[in-house]
Amino acid sequence: MPRHPQSAWVISDGAAGNERQALALAAALDVSARVLTLPLRAPWAWFAPHRLPGGRLALAPRDRAMFEPPWPDVAIGCGRAAALLTRLLRTLSDGACYSVQILDPRINPRHWDAVIVPRHDRLDGPNVLTTLGSLNPVDDLWLASGREAFPDFATLPRPRIALLLGGPRRGIEFSDALAQQLVTMVQEVAHGGSVLATVSRRTPPAFAASVRDALASLPGVFWNGDGVNPYPGLLGWADRIIATPDSVNMLSEACATGVPVHTVTIASLPGKIARFHAAMRERGLLTDPGQPRSDAPPLRETEAIAAELRQRMAARAA
Repeated sequence: MPRHPQSAWVISDGAAGNERQALALAAALDVSARVLTLPLRAPWAWFAPHRLPGGRLALAPRDRAMFEPPWPDVAIGCGRAAALLTRLLRTLSDGACYSVQILDPRINPRHWDAVIVPRHDRLDGPNVLTTLGSLNPVDDLWLASGREAFPDFATLPRPRIALLLGGPRRGIEFSDALAQQLVTMVQEVAHGGSVLATVSRRTPPAFAASVRDALASLPGVFWNGDGVNPYPGLLGWADRIIATPDSVNMLSEACATGVPVHTVTIASLPGKIARFHAAMRERGLLTDPGQPRSDAPPLRETEAIAAELRQRMAARAA
C-alpha cells in the first residue's frame, strides 16, 4: 500500500454524526472518498459487528452490488453497523484494504487494522488510537469558508453568541429547567450582542420553541431546520459558544473553533459523557462564563490521527 492511500470508502449507516467523522478523517488523509450508505438487514443488524454466516447477505441485493471489488486502499466506518462491514472488508480483501473503525465496536478491536475511540470509552489495544473528543473537519480554513458562505452574519452586533441545541439522550433530559438555564446564560454573556442559534435533528420542537421565544428580543438568527443549515457560519462568526451538554460531536466541534465554549447541566451526567466533560474542563476547553479566558489551543485532533494512520499503513506495507 502506498504511504498515501489512493482510494477510500466511507461506510455510513446514515447517521449524520457518524458519517461526518468518517468524512473528516478521509479528508485529513487527503484521499477522495466514496460514500456508501449501507444499512444492514436483520438478523445481521441485530448482532453487528459480530459476524453471522452469510457475510455480504447482511446487505440488500441492491446494496450488495456496491460492496464488491475493486476494494479500496482504506475503508473508514463509524458506528456499530458500519463496523461489521469494515470488519468484513479486511477479510474479503485479504488484508489489502486497511480497515479503520471509529467509535468503540463493543468487541475486541483486533478485528480491525485501527480503531479510533474517545478516551472516555476506556478502550485499549495495540491498534487503538484515542482522542479527547470526536473527529471533525473544523480548522481555520473551514471556519473561514463558513464566514464566506454567510457574510450577512458580520453585520450582527458583537459579541455574537452561537447557541447549539442538541437533543435528549439516556440520562440527559431536555426539560423546561434546562431551557431556562440556557436562556439565562445567553442573556448574561450577550451584553448587547446577538445570538446565532441552531437546532439539531434530535431537538424536541417544544424545547426549541421555548428557547427561541425567550430570546426573541435579541437580534440574530434562530435556524429551525428549514433551508440551508447555517452551522458553519454560526461557528465561523461566533465570539462565544453555548451548547447543550449531550453531544460529544457538537462540543468537540465547538471547542475546535478557539473561542470560549460553555455548557449547562442541571443534573449529574451519565458516566461516559461526564468523563468527557471533566476532561474538557481539565484541558481548559470547556469553561464557565465567569472564568478568565483559557489559553488552551483549539481541540483539533483529526490531522494528528490521520498522520498516525499514514505511518501505520506505511509500516505495514514495508
